[in-house]
Amino acid sequence: MERALELAQMGRGSTSPNPMVGAVIVKDDRIIAEGFHKRFGGPHAEVAALENASECVRDSTVYVTLEPCCHHGKTPPCTRALISAGVKKVVMAMEDPNPRVAGKGRDELEQAGIEVESGLLAEAAKKLNEAFVKYITTGLPFFIAKAAMTLDGKIATREKDSRWITGQEARQYVHWLRAGVDAVMVGSGTVEADDPMLTTRMANGGGRDAIRIVVDGDAKVPPGSAVLNIQSAAPTLVAVKTTAPSDRKSDLRAKGVELIEIEPKNDKIDLVKLASALAGRNIASVLIEGGGGLLAAAFDAGIVDKALFFIAPKILGGKDAPTPVEGRGVARVADATSLKNISISRVGDDILIEGYVGK
Repeated sequence: MERALELAQMGRGSTSPNPMVGAVIVKDDRIIAEGFHKRFGGPHAEVAALENASECVRDSTVYVTLEPCCHHGKTPPCTRALISAGVKKVVMAMEDPNPRVAGKGRDELEQAGIEVESGLLAEAAKKLNEAFVKYITTGLPFFIAKAAMTLDGKIATREKDSRWITGQEARQYVHWLRAGVDAVMVGSGTVEADDPMLTTRMANGGGRDAIRIVVDGDAKVPPGSAVLNIQSAAPTLVAVKTTAPSDRKSDLRAKGVELIEIEPKNDKIDLVKLASALAGRNIASVLIEGGGGLLAAAFDAGIVDKALFFIAPKILGGKDAPTPVEGRGVARVADATSLKNISISRVGDDILIEGYVGK
């Protein structure tokens, strides 16, 4: 199952809104086949493993990271393929949270006389597909709030210089994150201040660009901004208020940018409605990269599922230097956003704190 999980990750960034799945076929205590879901619309892991088998799979055991599907989607049901192949046993890490499957795949296998076990390395499997689990059960994307700050909590100097807060290793990790999500999101203030490209630039040249989303209520992002002019296979979307000036919206459309018009709430873009609009575009995971105003709005709107905060061993000082989460903030410590399932790791000289928003 550990090998199946490794295989599943090889589909990272290519399978959404489907899950990442890996499969290993064992016969007579030997691995005779491996497979994984390579891309959305392509063969599922079980079918790929069956096709890769070096010998007859009859009476074998299949280890798979997710319950085999039992419905026709982009591909035929995996349960039928396993039954036809004559496998003896299926060990699955977790049940598929998709209501169209959710135990029905297991039932179909058992009715065909195949022994089924579940729960092996289930937590690892759930974390691997945490975005898929939320998307398929709620119809909303999984949002990751990412920030990089100094030891004294600053994301830039008082003059708004922010290059570079963290070291090269942490910055490469962020590019790895981008390669694995469906979209990266920033506010218009970040575009104006930093003029980011929001592309994926891995050291080895691998990775693919995520969709770029600029939250720009008043449609004021400069037309010459890099994010609007980058050559990329992934599009740039700009979320604006329905009340934004029509001439500015026209200027953005003239750049070939797709606008997502959202009804305002308290004269700001309603991020809950934006989340629904993104889900309607099959966007299952979003990395929010700032700035402080957008992160504050995201936490206030309750859309953040996971936080990734890098802390660099630097001290900038300055009461006017920006912080990762701005806005009004809470009045009492008791009202703070709490994180659970915390993990702490070192990335180069920087510290990464990862946690899930407690709900």
